[in-house]
Amino acid sequence: MKDLNKYIAIIQSGGVVAFPTETVYGLGADAWNPSAIQKVFEVKGRPSDNPLIVHISNVDQVHDFSSEIPESARVLMEAFWPGPLSLVLNKKPEVLDAVTAGLDTVAIRMPDHPIALEFISQTGPLVAPSANRSGRPSPTKASHVKEDFGENFPVIDGAATRVGLESTVIDLSSDKPAILRPGSISKKELEDVLGIEVEEAFFHQVEKPRSPGQKYSHYKPKAEVRWLRNNEPTNDESAIYLLLSKAENESNIIHYNNNLTHLAAELYDRFRQADIEGYDSVVIEEFNESDSPIASALLNRIRKALQ
Repeated sequence: MKDLNKYIAIIQSGGVVAFPTETVYGLGADAWNPSAIQKVFEVKGRPSDNPLIVHISNVDQVHDFSSEIPESARVLMEAFWPGPLSLVLNKKPEVLDAVTAGLDTVAIRMPDHPIALEFISQTGPLVAPSANRSGRPSPTKASHVKEDFGENFPVIDGAATRVGLESTVIDLSSDKPAILRPGSISKKELEDVLGIEVEEAFFHQVEKPRSPGQKYSHYKPKAEVRWLRNNEPTNDESAIYLLLSKAENESNIIHYNNNLTHLAAELYDRFRQADIEGYDSVVIEEFNESDSPIASALLNRIRKALQ
């Protein structure tokens, strides 16, 4: 395990530190420190009406933030924590409005990464939005964080993240569970565990989002992102192609052999590669939501980048 002492000291002094999770790198700050949370918004350029997700290291910490933990939450925690699932629950009055954007709910998750869990166990719960400037592709490597915030920014290097897309967010604050942001844990997986239908509530933008990813355009590189058109040749040297089927081997063509999990893990890295190497566009071969459990989340992120 890495020596985390200097990073723990930064958090304890009210600073912010980027750290790895299994989804993307998070920009961590003490979830009970208003000035530290304000730094997160300032560093990211994040709108203040975009709520944050609290990251914890043990299930007992849920009680510090939520006034009501329904049985559905307990079942999902047992099935998926630690893991890429955030639960939106009714909050306790003492939870800071800066965390929840003034809402009566709070989003909580326990990440599935040894560095993240050890770090949070030493610092206490952290808010941790993705460690990038707002609107940019989320970081899946420590180098991505430094691209956005500079070489001297404090980041714990945990290599490339495993999942590559932000967590699934499910709202359990009412009687009808609803996915607010799709992720690698699918609607079917949630329904299989809960034994009831789960609504998908992420198709339309909302004025008061209960989850990150609901309101603002996200995940965009500077390069144009678009779908590969029918029978379109893949010979534009100003484009980088992300293809699921076979094609000619070229330096600007990346093959994923119908593996959407692999594409999801690399999507943001490819977006950033396009900008660093000066490509004008990122062209992605189309796929269907039924092709993989992660397809819904991947489509969601690509569509956000198209906006």
